[in-house]
Amino acid sequence: MSDLRIAIIVGSTRPGRKGRTVAEWVLAQAQGRDGATYELLDLADFPLPHLDEALPAAMGRYAGEHTKAWAAKIASFDGFIFVTPEYNHSTSGVLKNALDYLYKEWNNKAAAFVGYGAVGGARAVEHLRAIASELQLAHVRQSLAFNGFTDFENFTTFAPAPIHRQFAATLFDQLEAWSRAMRSVREPELAGAAR
Repeated sequence: MSDLRIAIIVGSTRPGRKGRTVAEWVLAQAQGRDGATYELLDLADFPLPHLDEALPAAMGRYAGEHTKAWAAKIASFDGFIFVTPEYNHSTSGVLKNALDYLYKEWNNKAAAFVGYGAVGGARAVEHLRAIASELQLAHVRQSLAFNGFTDFENFTTFAPAPIHRQFAATLFDQLEAWSRAMRSVREPELAGAAR
């Protein structure tokens, strides 16, 4: 079985965002792991207008070139780590929009969550768990929660506490196990598509 491909999705495009720095730290922790390749995927590189597809994503009939490019990219991964800020007790609008654009490209894959904010992005992650369930993304228990008061110097410079490395290792272990398991769930679909 080939290596797993896992995307670390930067869930904010806001000027002055911290998400890219947090995602780069997550990527650095994942380097050198056997059996999985991690790739940073920045929503800033995929400018998706507010959902503009006429048909529901579950139909899989995408009209926009931006949607088709996003779908092709997401389809190439086995699992995802969503890095989210917390805005108004939830995730960012841009991440929710990116999730809503697609359906089957998310199905039967695995997800993990990394939150950051005043309470470590905990409420954003809880909302993402509900969204992931509807998209048939199997989400793992371990998450990372970076607190604006303790993991950022002067609320700006990312300086995570050392304990987060241990939690990150557990997150990767769980995500890789579930990504591999969900790949086997998708195998009948993949075999049927090849016929």
